[in-house]
Amino acid sequence: MDFPEKAIIGILGDLSVAPGPNLLVVDHELARLDRVAKQLKLAEYSRFRKQGGTVVITSYDEEVLEQVCDEVWWMESGLRGDPGEVLRAYRAHAARALRESGDGLACEISPAMRRGDGRAKVLGVALLGENGMPAIVWRSGEPVSVRVTIRFEREVADPVVGMLIRTRIGLNVYGTNTELEQLRFGPCVAGETVDVNFAFRCELCPGEYTLTVASHDPDGVWHDWLEDAVAISVTDSRYTAGVANLRAKVDVVKTQ
Repeated sequence: MDFPEKAIIGILGDLSVAPGPNLLVVDHELARLDRVAKQLKLAEYSRFRKQGGTVVITSYDEEVLEQVCDEVWWMESGLRGDPGEVLRAYRAHAARALRESGDGLACEISPAMRRGDGRAKVLGVALLGENGMPAIVWRSGEPVSVRVTIRFEREVADPVVGMLIRTRIGLNVYGTNTELEQLRFGPCVAGETVDVNFAFRCELCPGEYTLTVASHDPDGVWHDWLEDAVAISVTDSRYTAGVANLRAKVDVVKTQ
């Protein structure tokens, strides 16, 4: 395989190639190093290139590939070229693959805490993608919904059903309930089951989140409260800092 001279080539994937006098091959070695050792190695590779050699780095560390490589080769797709362009294509592919990995999978209800007086019981929580099918991974910007299934064990005059999304460290991101949305569906009698569907666009940054759901009275007395009942993963084709993906439109105006 021919490599450009005096270059650092990043390989996304696996590549079997023998090192030579002017060819240094780094086969997934950087993943085993801490930050200091990694930076020292990268400086060493840069010196080797300046002395006329070529460095081939096989790695899935996107930050390293973007930071030091002259070219990135994504072996699975056959794409080769500018690190920024190739890695953008790879990230889009990874986001699609992650989203598809959660397709058709029902979420597991495993609350950190469950409490209430038992007048109603949460039977199920479903995370649904834009196609209306179960999905435990959402794409940032995708129309999604949360369906909460409640069975009433006793009569409840004016039930309220709510949901709350949190980050993995417990920061409240977004919550609402049927009372806030001015939707009254009581009274409900013993044995009656209702599905409450919350539909919205998932304008969240990539990351891990939890969903809390509850049935309660308007005055806050809980029938059934499931704290951090299910886990949600959000993926995207690019990094976005924070929690809310506000999708800013950016322009630049230069003046003399």
